[in-house]
Amino acid sequence: MPDQFLFAVEVMINGLMAGVLYALVALGFVLIFKASGIFNYAQGVLALFAALTLVGLQKGQIPFAHLINAAFGTKVHYFGWTMPTFLAIALTIGVMILLAIAIERFILKHLVNQEPIILFMATIGLAYFLEGLGDVMWGADVKTLDVGLPQGASEWIEDRSAVLGGDGFYGFFIDKLDIVAALVAAVLVISLTLFSQYSKQGRALRAVADDHQAALSVGISLRFIWVLVWSIAGIVALVAGIMWGAKSGVQFSLSLIALKALPVLMLGGFTSIPGAIVGGLIIGVGEKLFEFTIGSMIGGATENWFAYVLALVFLVFRPQGLFGEKIIERV
Repeated sequence: MPDQFLFAVEVMINGLMAGVLYALVALGFVLIFKASGIFNYAQGVLALFAALTLVGLQKGQIPFAHLINAAFGTKVHYFGWTMPTFLAIALTIGVMILLAIAIERFILKHLVNQEPIILFMATIGLAYFLEGLGDVMWGADVKTLDVGLPQGASEWIEDRSAVLGGDGFYGFFIDKLDIVAALVAAVLVISLTLFSQYSKQGRALRAVADDHQAALSVGISLRFIWVLVWSIAGIVALVAGIMWGAKSGVQFSLSLIALKALPVLMLGGFTSIPGAIVGGLIIGVGEKLFEFTIGSMIGGATENWFAYVLALVFLVFRPQGLFGEKIIERV
């Protein structure tokens, strides 16, 4: 095969892997939107907060150490022990569930049946609060996240694909972490789809999204559903935070991955769990191939804006996305 064609295939495969990481973030948005009918601006910060908490627990870091030291004149930052990865992940899941309970109790229960824009503004405030809380609790320095995930190029794939090209082609460079992320995303999508379509709580979740008051009138506990869905979204955010944190370090720019999830949602649809994955794959492959084929002709750096232009096209011709439900309102 021509080497140039194989390089394009390699770019496309890496685009698929990048799209999976985008989709992991978009899944959290879909879950919240299906339960409340709002776009959760805080989902990216949830991923950041979960990753910060996981690293802090792993390293035995004292929460609010800077405040404690300033108040009491001490100079302690660590407990002096480290925590096994599985225990740290389990405790972080517990923290995210407690956070979901707090969000429902102090924010959501006061906004029942309010306009979507009010709920959206509440998530903006929540995002900035959690970002500040994470800074105060764990510090603003860049942290290394190591949960034992394999990293680096897969030599097995590289060696076996090298025979496809000539002397100038050394095989497909595929990151092992991206492969793991793809497998995890597949398990999450299957599990969440089954939960949404076939469980009693999943059907209740869709009813709550349609009409808060109507759901309450038939005996659905709005408070329980919101705690449940925010807990699941928090766990999905933890998974996304682990993947992104292991790839590029845990830093506050991690919260900006929410912006890249926007085009993914516009393509896949705000109400479709499989759509989040498909949208992520389209964005990932599209931006990589566009940069590879056309980027050099127009100055490069097309990955910064390609996804948003593609999303704009979808908004014009199919605003509900590929898998989203077309909403018809009678007046």
